[in-house]
Amino acid sequence: MKNTSVLYQLFLDRVNSYSAIALSLCLTLAATPAMAQNNTIELQDAGSNEATTEKQGINYRDLPPLENNNSSQPDLPPALPAESIEFATGESDYTLGAGDKINLNIFQVEEYSGDYPVLVDGTISLPLVGRVDVRGLSLKETSDKVSKEYSTYLKRPIITVGLIAPRPLKIGVSGEVDNPGSYEVALEADNPQFPSVTDIIQQAGGITTIADVRNVRVRRQVKGKEVVYNSNLWNLLTKGKVREDISLRDGDDIFIPTTDEINTSELNRLAQASFGLQSDKPIQVAVVGEVYRPGSHFIQPELLSRGNENGANQGRQESIPPRLSQALVGANGIKPLADVRDVQVKRTSWDGSEKLIKVDLWELITAGDTDQDIILQDGDKIVIAKADKITSADSQTIAAGTISPGEISVNVVGEVVNPGPVNVQPNTPLNQAILAAGGFDSQRANSKEVELVSLKPNGTVEKRKIKVDLGAEVNDETNPVLNRNDVVVVGRSGSTKTFDGVGKVTSPLGGLFGLFNAIF
Repeated sequence: MKNTSVLYQLFLDRVNSYSAIALSLCLTLAATPAMAQNNTIELQDAGSNEATTEKQGINYRDLPPLENNNSSQPDLPPALPAESIEFATGESDYTLGAGDKINLNIFQVEEYSGDYPVLVDGTISLPLVGRVDVRGLSLKETSDKVSKEYSTYLKRPIITVGLIAPRPLKIGVSGEVDNPGSYEVALEADNPQFPSVTDIIQQAGGITTIADVRNVRVRRQVKGKEVVYNSNLWNLLTKGKVREDISLRDGDDIFIPTTDEINTSELNRLAQASFGLQSDKPIQVAVVGEVYRPGSHFIQPELLSRGNENGANQGRQESIPPRLSQALVGANGIKPLADVRDVQVKRTSWDGSEKLIKVDLWELITAGDTDQDIILQDGDKIVIAKADKITSADSQTIAAGTISPGEISVNVVGEVVNPGPVNVQPNTPLNQAILAAGGFDSQRANSKEVELVSLKPNGTVEKRKIKVDLGAEVNDETNPVLNRNDVVVVGRSGSTKTFDGVGKVTSPLGGLFGLFNAIF
């Protein structure tokens, strides 16, 4: 009985000990926070095959907010900085996919060595072990996986994998590019050079000038998860940060959003970037408002010949993209009352919405601010409003600019020295046109009042009496600015009208007296 009780006591002690251990484990598990696996991307060191989530893991919630001035981009997962891409994919590694052709060399087993294509389902068919899924694996990862498959049949197999013929990469690009779509890039087998974001943009015809280059998005599948990287191409353009020009992989998607804030200096800089819009094609724009020839206009890019270091031309030419001033010249120039301080260029974005670019051509004319002479795109609409008021000094300054026509033709008829068409500079006032026609006929002209006939844009004709003051500044009452094809009619003075009337009455009598003298 005593032995039985001792054994029973030992049993109870052991049970209590196990119960305490179990309780301790439960408390430990309850105190440990759950791992947020959905929010952590498993990243891989460029020099290691071991995935980590602590030292190199990137949690979306820990990332600083990216600059985002765009409301047009679609809903995308949070974007990672371009610098993190090396750790995410091992940027130097090539990952296999359908269409690749690889070489397997199994040491001292020549019958199993050879070239193998990666099939449509991402597998390779190997002797003895059958199909092995290598989709998304690097060459080293493929070597490790195949070695593991053959380890059942071979003792410590040594397997090397080489890339014989890489598949062409398929990369999509959308948003603010000239030709969005899917593009294929062929790679070389011995040293694959992956295309970058700007390479694909150039293939797509270049980036538009209303692109938000600070928030270019690259979508990629990493170990079965979708990751979005942010490529700040403005840093590449202004600071030379080549890391922003992300190296692409098969299946990547590039999205270039539209900017909300348009800066004319940045706009021209984007147009002149290596990945800017190609300028070797004519564009069609519409010009409306205060120009002499409103409507649709085709603008050809200008060709600039480049010579060698000795100055000799070698036949190489560069295309200069069309600018706003070219469109205005193509529309025969601006009218005298054009509001050059508030020119509007309306540009259509990738999603069909319209962006407004405000331009101050007064700064171009007076200060030489070439940023105001913006580079145009196909489909732009240029609106030249009418100024409420313009001073004589401003009128002369604008007339001397290249955006005004070189000469306009007006007609000065009636009692002037040289009646007929007169070529004058744009914004020429009435008194200068009269002087260009030789001035008033001192014997016959009514120098106090003339009639001005103008053809309006709507096709109507306007006639009005102008009380002439040859010493007045430009004003609408006594010395208005003339437009193309205006007609100035200088009438006869009162005494001239009377004398001409008497002449008409006495003219028949003079004929009778002449006949009488001839008879007698």
